[in-house]
Amino acid sequence: MFETLRKWRRRRFDKLPFPAAWLGILRERVPYYRLLSHDEQTELRKLIRVFLAEKKFEGCRGLEITDEIRVTIAAQACILLLNREHDFYAGLHSVLVYPSSFLAPSRFVDPAGVVHEGDESRLGEAWLRGAIILSWDEVRRDSGDFQDGHNVTLHEFAHQLDQQDGTFDGAPLLEKRSHYRSWARVLMQEYRALGQAAERGQETLIDQYGATDPAEFFAVITEAFFESPKALKEKHPELYEELKKFFHQDPLARLEQVH
Repeated sequence: MFETLRKWRRRRFDKLPFPAAWLGILRERVPYYRLLSHDEQTELRKLIRVFLAEKKFEGCRGLEITDEIRVTIAAQACILLLNREHDFYAGLHSVLVYPSSFLAPSRFVDPAGVVHEGDESRLGEAWLRGAIILSWDEVRRDSGDFQDGHNVTLHEFAHQLDQQDGTFDGAPLLEKRSHYRSWARVLMQEYRALGQAAERGQETLIDQYGATDPAEFFAVITEAFFESPKALKEKHPELYEELKKFFHQDPLARLEQVH
């Protein structure tokens, strides 16, 4: 019954006009929007409406939540949902936004086996259940330049896609069972290569934070796929094809159409 009601509410949004003020924010703050086809722009606006209706935004450390904050974050989150079957990040209920970086508890074990605990400055964080935390300064900086290779919003919402099966493991739910073999082969090969390059001190296109674990690897390659598609396809063609198949999008083709 609840699911039927939710689907009915979502269909209602398809018939409502997208607020002009929101469209202005979308065009100004999310330049990637201009690369989308007319149909994709229409679909993205529908996704944004539902996302904003179903997710609660909370300002932290005195930050006042505005439409600019809500639409900018929602647009980037929903870009990851375009052309795919999804349920609007069903496990996500709240988006917590700090004005800038924030402190979060950190715990890690060093190579000697010593446990280190304390607070760590962060720009974003995804919880397994319920919430995402973002720095508005970083979100605004990233959204204005969709080709610098880094995007904290895409990174944290990629974690949300990853944990749809209940774990952060770098293995999101794929469309078909037959896709898992090539996905596992290519991503594990690239993950190991990134770790080896990091150990040797070599520069890499993919952010070496991705060598931390498979979950972080999936998040940073999602950033690279949308923000550095030309370089990613040239240097990691198999990886690009796996992400293209997963997201049902081709960011490089979009860029080439406008150049």
